[in-house]
Amino acid sequence: MNAGEALRAGAREIYANKFRSTLSFAAVSVGVASLLYTMAQTQGMKDALEKNLELMGPGRLTIEMKRNYTSKGLSLGLTYADALALRRELPDLYMVEPQSTNWPRLVHGRTSINGVRVMGATPDYRRRDWVYKLRGRFINSWDVENRARVAVMVEPGTWFKKPFWAKFWGEDNPYDVFAKRRDLLGSRVRFDDSVFTVVGVLTPPPRDLDPRWDSWNTPNALVPITAFQQHLSQGSSNPDSVEEIRVDTGDQKTLGSRRRQIEAILKRRHRGEEDFEVKDDREEIEAKMEEMRKYVKAGLALGLVALLAGGIGIMNVTLATIFARVREIGVRRAIGASRADILAQFLFEAAMLGAAGGVAGVALGLGGVRWLAGLGGTRDLAQITWPQCAAGVLLAALVSAAFAFIPAYRASRLDPVEALKAE
Repeated sequence: MNAGEALRAGAREIYANKFRSTLSFAAVSVGVASLLYTMAQTQGMKDALEKNLELMGPGRLTIEMKRNYTSKGLSLGLTYADALALRRELPDLYMVEPQSTNWPRLVHGRTSINGVRVMGATPDYRRRDWVYKLRGRFINSWDVENRARVAVMVEPGTWFKKPFWAKFWGEDNPYDVFAKRRDLLGSRVRFDDSVFTVVGVLTPPPRDLDPRWDSWNTPNALVPITAFQQHLSQGSSNPDSVEEIRVDTGDQKTLGSRRRQIEAILKRRHRGEEDFEVKDDREEIEAKMEEMRKYVKAGLALGLVALLAGGIGIMNVTLATIFARVREIGVRRAIGASRADILAQFLFEAAMLGAAGGVAGVALGLGGVRWLAGLGGTRDLAQITWPQCAAGVLLAALVSAAFAFIPAYRASRLDPVEALKAE
């Protein structure tokens, strides 16, 4: 029996038993769909990580005050002067960006909004994580040196494909509603009791396409760090203090050596107190990604289990088919079919069932990914490629044939005379 004849015989048998065949490849289709979804999610996570690391820079560090640290009274904490010292003593650093955040009341005309997120920053803010379109201008060195009361407002994020929950859930906060209705460029706004002139407006990318890992942390307004310390750092015992200093060495190869130098400089400036910690942002993100990979592996395991369950189902169907066709096997052997022909017939039949389940699984996987993308899931899902679809169908066929091998082998070993006697 050649391959074409085996395929035709298998197709006839599958068509003659449509309901049984459908039940046989149902589990296979679920397994293939799960595997394709897992591939899409894994590739999406990888793409998101690569884009985010590219935005972050190769040598990204964050300096923060150490939590639950009991001060000896020698250190003034993390300050803007520390940032200036790092820039002065390590001039080759690509970025040194001190930041502080407060939530003052925004007043514009008759509009008053409590809890607007205002960040004190420097021109280095643009060096990393820059995904914005800018109208007007950004904070410059003159603004920082002269404590200029200027502000750069950040427009609320929109959606490329609005998720289904956002259609029913009012996710806009009062600032978003306000900023969507007014163009603030060139106007004056008041943060608590201090008036700032808006010199620029930033437009972020759509929320579901924003490549930044911490896009949720976007401020509503940016002001010079020095003006922030003078007018908005309420409640701070040290007006020169900052919450964190973001640093980028510019090269991942220098990350370790620069980190040690930064720690030494800060320890000296803090009079021996190690009340700060220097974090590697890439390690933080990769640790979170590793945690997410565990969920992906769980999904992969579930897909494999479903695929194996489908293979077991096909094995049972093959056994039942052989039991019902013992006499047919005897006739075929009597008219000259070899054992290899009988083996091939049942293996081809099982492989065709698996391939049919694989095709159904591909359709299910593509439909599921597109449906989730329509719900706003494009951020974490990559598009399923045709090679992945072909691999899914091939894997389903191979698994089905492998599980059907033992029943098919037993069928090929049946004695023709005994088989002909079967009823």
